[in-house]
Amino acid sequence: MANRLTKIYTRTGDGGETGLADGSRVAKDAPRIEAMGEIDELNSCIGVLLCEVMPDTLRVCFADVQNDLFDLGGELSVPGHAILAESHVTNLEAALDKLNATLPALKDFILPGGTRAAALAHVARTVCRRVERRVITLARSETVPELACPYLNRLSDLLFVASRALNRVEGAAGGDVLWQPGKNRRFV
Repeated sequence: MANRLTKIYTRTGDGGETGLADGSRVAKDAPRIEAMGEIDELNSCIGVLLCEVMPDTLRVCFADVQNDLFDLGGELSVPGHAILAESHVTNLEAALDKLNATLPALKDFILPGGTRAAALAHVARTVCRRVERRVITLARSETVPELACPYLNRLSDLLFVASRALNRVEGAAGGDVLWQPGKNRRFV
């Protein structure tokens, strides 16, 4: 990190602009800043998830993800700069495969819920999907890191599978919370 933050407020953003790491200034509601902000929110969601009880393998995995997300935000902050490698995506795939192998086959749609940790993983998953949409929006007008969307896509899958695993680890009654189609349908 070239510049250490010694003073948090600078007043340079008071006019509605912010600085990118390359020194350029952009509007705070520009698509690039929107995507960076969504990545920050996702990272915070994972930070909250990490406050929960979970197996060490998941804890290490999500701690790595937090660092990856910070790197991804850095990539967006310096247009044209790449930090993530293909190995970041394959690491998520390996974690997904290992975790999914411990779970029963999914035959029904599931609802977010069960244990608190599983519900938080679902919240992080939905935020991850929003991040992916913001990056896709940004890609329509500007260059984005090549691995951003594959990484986010795998991460949302990992968060889904992790929610299922967390329900099983914590012994949620019945594990997954299954969707019951038409459960509350009213007949007149």
